[in-house]
Amino acid sequence: MESLYLIYINVVGKDYKGNHLYEFIFSDTLKNIDGEEWDCIPASGRPLPPNEKFIKKVGSLVSELKLDTVQESDTFAVWDAVDGVIALGWENMNAYESYPENRISFKFGEEIKIVEEKLYEKDLILNYK
Repeated sequence: MESLYLIYINVVGKDYKGNHLYEFIFSDTLKNIDGEEWDCIPASGRPLPPNEKFIKKVGSLVSELKLDTVQESDTFAVWDAVDGVIALGWENMNAYESYPENRISFKFGEEIKIVEEKLYEKDLILNYK
């Protein structure tokens, strides 16, 4: 079986219940991945998911868990995540009363299995289209 790697977390928005909606986008390659506005500094919500030719699998997450993402960063560009300077997404702690035992983050190029394990620690599962 071919390995798949996380290449983008797309913030979709919220549902009618206030749950956060994300798309975890995976590819079978990490070479020459690019998307429109990935070089915008700061990203500020402008970057789009990578070109469809790179996308091999998409997992949807609907959850109360709020993630901060490089896509919405007011400091970094998506290319900073590709280069390993920052994660694609990380657990937002603003509403927490105490620091979580295990704060999760998702890096560009992580294998799908690792992403799924991290989510499972929070009792979350990706739904694949």
